[in-house]
Parts: sequence; C-alpha cells; structure tokens
Amino acid sequence: MQAVQATLVAAIAAAALVFSPLSASTEESGKLVLTIAIDGAIGPATTGYVKDALAKARERHADAVILRLNTPGGLASSMREIIADVLASPVPVIGYVAPSGAHAASAGTYILYATHIAAMAPGTNLGAATPVQIGSPVPGLPGIPDKDKKDSAQQTEPKDAMMAKATNDAVAFIRSLAELRGRNADWAEKAVREAASLSSSAALQAGVVELTARSPAELLREIDGRTVELFNGDRLHLATKDATIETIDPGWISQFLSIITDPNVALILLLVGTYGLIFEFMSPGAVAPGVVGTICLLLGLYALNLLPISYSGLGLMMLGIALLTIEAFNPTVVLGLGGVIAFVLGALMLFRNGAPGYRLSWTFVGIVASMFTGLVLVVLGSLRRAHKAPAQVGTRAMLGLSAEVLDWNDIEGHVFTQGERWQARGTEAFTPGETVEVASITDLTLTVCRRPVLSGSVGGVR
Repeated sequence: MQAVQATLVAAIAAAALVFSPLSASTEESGKLVLTIAIDGAIGPATTGYVKDALAKARERHADAVILRLNTPGGLASSMREIIADVLASPVPVIGYVAPSGAHAASAGTYILYATHIAAMAPGTNLGAATPVQIGSPVPGLPGIPDKDKKDSAQQTEPKDAMMAKATNDAVAFIRSLAELRGRNADWAEKAVREAASLSSSAALQAGVVELTARSPAELLREIDGRTVELFNGDRLHLATKDATIETIDPGWISQFLSIITDPNVALILLLVGTYGLIFEFMSPGAVAPGVVGTICLLLGLYALNLLPISYSGLGLMMLGIALLTIEAFNPTVVLGLGGVIAFVLGALMLFRNGAPGYRLSWTFVGIVASMFTGLVLVVLGSLRRAHKAPAQVGTRAMLGLSAEVLDWNDIEGHVFTQGERWQARGTEAFTPGETVEVASITDLTLTVCRRPVLSGSVGGVR
C-alpha cells in the first residue's frame, strides 16, 4: 500500500510540473475571447447557438465575444432574438464580417448594428436590409417601385399598407440600434428603404463600422484600449491584445436543427413520414415503414412549427397527399389530378415570406409534382388496360370455361371447374366424365352445353 501511495504522489507531482507552465501562462495573460460564427441563413437553430454561446462566455468570464458574420439574412423573428441577446450580454460582442468575400445582408446588417463594436474584413459588404415583401414583386403593383418613374422618392416609397408598416417598423428598429451604438443612422434607413449596400472601406468612411481588420488577431489588437457601454450603463475598457481566441462550435443539436429547419428538408420529412405510414397500413406488420414514417412525420411537423408557415398552404398540401393516397387505393384519376393541383398550390402558399435561405426550391417542388403526376398517369394507364383486359373474376370470367361432369340426372347435375364443385343445368343429358362448356350462370347454378366441334378438322392420322 505504501508503494502504491508513493507512486500516486509521484504521478500527481509530475502532472503538476507538466501542466503548471500552461496554467501559469493562462493565469498570467488572463484574457479570453470566444468566437461565434454565423454562416448561412439565420433561423431558429442560429438563435439557440448564439444564446448558448453568449451564456458560455458569461460563465467563463470572457473578455469579449467575436460574432463573425457571413449571412444572406434570414427570419426576422430569429434576428430579433439574437439582437436581444446581444444587447443584454454582459460580455462585449464584437461584430465582424469575415472572411474576405463574406457579406452581412438583410438580417445580418441589423445584427452588426446591434454589436458593441462593428468591424469588417477587406473585400466584404453589408446592407440590403429591406423587409421581404410577401409575394413575387411585379413592376407597377402597389408597394413596388416603378422603374419608369423619375422621382426617386416615389420609387422608394412603399404604397402598400402592409409593406409600409413593415418598412417603417424596420427603419425605426435599425435607427434605434444605430443611435444606441453611435453609428450612421441615415445610411441605416437608406439600407432599409432603398436596399443600399456598402463595401468595407465605404462602410468605414460612412461611419457604419468602427474599423477594418484582416484577421481576428488584428481585430483584437485594433480594439484593445477601446471603451464600450454595456446594457446596464457600465463602461468597460477592453484589454484584448494577445488574448487567447477560442472558437465555440455549434453543438450537434444546433446543427441538427439547422438541417431539419430547411424548408425543403422539412417538406421531404413530411412526405416520407406520410407515405411511410401509408405503406405500414397497406402492409401491417412491416414495422420499418411505420417506425421511420412516424419519426420523419414528427420531425417534419416540429420543423414546420419553428418556421413561419401558412397553415392554409399546409392544409392544401396535406389534402393533396390525402387525395393521392385515396387515388392509390381507389383509382379515379380525378382525385389524383386534384391531389397534384392541391399539393402545388399548397407549396406556393406554405411559407409566408421569402426570407433568404428559407424559400422552397421550385426545382424540388417541380420534381415532387412530376412524381405525383407520373403516379396519376400510371394509374390512368392501369385503368385503361384493366378495361380492355378480359375479366378475371365474377360471372364474365366464368363464361366459356371448360367443366367436367361429375354426375347428371336428366337436365341437371354437378360439374367441376376452377377447382370447385358447381350445380349445373343443361338442355340435354350428359355422362359423367364428359367435358362441357359454361354458357351462362344464374345465381349459383351454371348452364352448360357441349363444346362445339371445330369444322374442317382432320378425321384421322395414319
């Protein structure tokens, strides 16, 4: 026991000697900056990722958080949640549009304006923050600028009431963020009303961002010594030079949510789930289609619950799927065509806005609609072939069949055909073992007659 204890003590001492320089250096610098990366469309998964990352930064007493942006925009609800978290963060958040070639468009512009310090890498841009209008833009309609008009004020003034409300709300929101951070509020309004955009150098000159930096390390050197104001009014002096930079990657839950909240993936899950359950009902006991279908259907419904959808569109899509399902069991063609039309109309109406990254792919919708149309055409072809083919069951299928006489008494008796014993009648007498032909059927009694003799038959063979 003494030898074991001595070995443990020696191992602990060796570990202390090995890790003490690293611990000492960390404690000596005492500077930690965490990096959050938003790549792609902003949605519910992004909101959860940013919220968790800011909470982790607060728990670890980080000196600052770099919020790296490269996004085309996203959902307004998710954007506002992220901005609320940034504004309430006790850890300074540094907005950074990077790397070169990245952009912070639409919702990304609002988030950049909300950060305590805004920076951009060379070769990046921001702007185009106009609220997305419901429906497709058609020149000349209310709320859409007419290119033929010379008055730029008239071009940018939304005439549609709903669009005007959304635009004015967005203008007030981004101006409040600009005034809070002391940035160019007039250009912010222009980005909303006219979808204006700026390069990194132009944004720096216009007072939209505070600085440009080629890398996170250069960014930390540039902001070192600056003072920022936190949500509670306290002013914090930044000391970020030579700070340790650590990237917070989104957890598997955020990555999973990011995948299933893609509208196209959510629609695929919905279709797979629905037809998985249909196959299970068609073949009870298969188990696998039912299990997979239930999981996919629940995931699809959960994803749609997180997205801003039109329930009328969802109802039309489900009606279309139901009609196509009935068509598969009871072919009528009319139900199938109605199902295709309902599905396509529902897909057009499903998402209430065209937020970047949250649009249905028309290629995907076209493929699904083509598959459904192909199903209807296959059913139609099967119906035509079924009408032209000879009857396989029922009274018509019995006509002309051969039957063997089992017993006969005067004009009635019993015959054997199709593996069954039948009661039969005839206009003449037959002998047991004779082969006759079914002429008609009344209730469960067959009317039989002798088979006709082919004319021109050869009398014999020598």
